[in-house]
Amino acid sequence: MVKLAENRYGKSRVRLVSVKRHSDRHELRDWTVEVLLHGDYESCFTQGDNSKILPTDTLKNTVYSLARSSAASCIEEFAKELITFLLPQNPQVSQVEVTISESAWDHATAVGRHHPTTFVQASRESQTTKVAQERGRPFSVDSGLDNLVILKTAGSAFAGYIKDPLTTLQETRDRLFGTAVRANWVYTSATLPFAALRARIRELLIAAFAEHPSESVQHTLFAMAKNVLEHLPEIKDIRLTMPNKHYLLVDLSRFGQDNPNEIFVPTDEPHGYIEARVSRE
Repeated sequence: MVKLAENRYGKSRVRLVSVKRHSDRHELRDWTVEVLLHGDYESCFTQGDNSKILPTDTLKNTVYSLARSSAASCIEEFAKELITFLLPQNPQVSQVEVTISESAWDHATAVGRHHPTTFVQASRESQTTKVAQERGRPFSVDSGLDNLVILKTAGSAFAGYIKDPLTTLQETRDRLFGTAVRANWVYTSATLPFAALRARIRELLIAAFAEHPSESVQHTLFAMAKNVLEHLPEIKDIRLTMPNKHYLLVDLSRFGQDNPNEIFVPTDEPHGYIEARVSRE
């Protein structure tokens, strides 16, 4: 005997670019949206009965239609709008989950000033959120950022680690420390100034990375998370993933040259992988 244990379905990678046209400037938003529905769909899976299925193409169209009239100023608020629209109209749905990733575009600088209608994408960093609501319960809002590429050229060491017969890595008190941070945090409420908090979290992460006297990636990861939690009571906990992007000192001695910690070769693969979730006691 078998049974359907759990299920969900929806539309993924719905690409959306919106332009808000103000008299003096335009605002550009570039979002990738996923909408997933949880609910009473057993008859669809087990009997081929589609009578309770809202087509995924309709979910795609819902994203575009709501975007046209949306008052949302950030991805969290737009996700809440989608859920508020879908949940009351579909009694077979027990929970709606919306995930949005935002790619940042900045106004281009032209002739010494920001051009009002031209944009540049300076990095591949993205902003993320996952908003869910179960029928009869409040929203849950988990947000984050991905591919925040940062590097510092001082204040980073790695020494005192285990050394066995296969260890070739040399200890150092002065190395380049580069990473591409992925951060996810949980808000204490679904009615917060999300955009302002996101900017502040990013600022706190970078500040701790820059100022912390690092003994390892793990050491600095904890300091970054701690900095966020100590300054923002609106954040319940935070998870950081920080690959260690290696920069290897080039041996120039065979060319009769010294290398006083100035010439490096970057290597992306393989890289160290460090992850931790830090929460309040």
